[in-house]
Amino acid sequence: MKIAILGAGAMGMLFGGYLSQHNQVWLVDVDQDRIHYINANGVAVRENTGEDRSFHPFAVTNVADLSAMDLIIVFVKSMYTTQALETNQQLIGPETYLMTLQNGAGHESKLLQFADEAHVIIGTTQHNSSIIANGHVNHGGKGKTQIGLLSGDSRRLETIAQNFSQCGLECSTSADVKRQIWTKLFTNTSASALTAVLQVPLGFIHEDTHAHKMMEVLAREATAVANADCGGGFDEAEVIEGVDTVCRNAPNGYTSIYADVKKGARSEVDTISGSVAETGKRLGIATPYHEMTVALIHAMENRNRTQGKS
Repeated sequence: MKIAILGAGAMGMLFGGYLSQHNQVWLVDVDQDRIHYINANGVAVRENTGEDRSFHPFAVTNVADLSAMDLIIVFVKSMYTTQALETNQQLIGPETYLMTLQNGAGHESKLLQFADEAHVIIGTTQHNSSIIANGHVNHGGKGKTQIGLLSGDSRRLETIAQNFSQCGLECSTSADVKRQIWTKLFTNTSASALTAVLQVPLGFIHEDTHAHKMMEVLAREATAVANADCGGGFDEAEVIEGVDTVCRNAPNGYTSIYADVKKGARSEVDTISGSVAETGKRLGIATPYHEMTVALIHAMENRNRTQGKS
């Protein structure tokens, strides 16, 4: 397959590296230094065994010489999705699938500006990645990737799912991917957001009594909103156990929202904790702890911008 990945950040490099084993893959990014480095040295992925694996996808800042892709995966920050697709619109042909595996929810509305419902793939992944250095990422956590179509039979995506699995990214299709997105969102909004506020790895949420209690409160709140949004079916205790399992299995996992706050960059909290709060507001479910989390992270962003990083 011809695959373009928009955004050569931690997740973009991870997926781009793995998928390049059996596909033609182009990483597209505006960071010229990173693109030059990847073309010269490849992408290095540090596995949890400590081993560094080397991959060699193509990397470009300008897609003028490229034609339409079979698949475009969007891994830029959510606030840059529309801009990235507009800038690289020539990669989108009538049969091109647009896929989002971005954190949070609501990304499909932006993809629908560039493709019809039959070619928009939404999904969720349990893989976790953080940048060690230029062209070098830490594969902090592994798991399943699930994908589905907004419209039509998601079994049409079996070829893509099998391709991902062949490359070492276990993938399956889902007829109810919205529930899967909520399942991933539980971890992001109940644990990842806390790693940003506390500036700790995921394992700290599992180990520390106070952090664990905060995770539980956020998970209960998110479960109530998810059940209202999906017509029930999520068990509160199972959600908490699922989030805790992710934290326990990735003790040294550093999330993207943690990294953004640490380096003083704008985070995606509005499409993570903020999406729970907005959905709760729409459905009449109170989400005071999520609203506070959003406010805390924005306050940290403002502090970093006005007073410098701590």
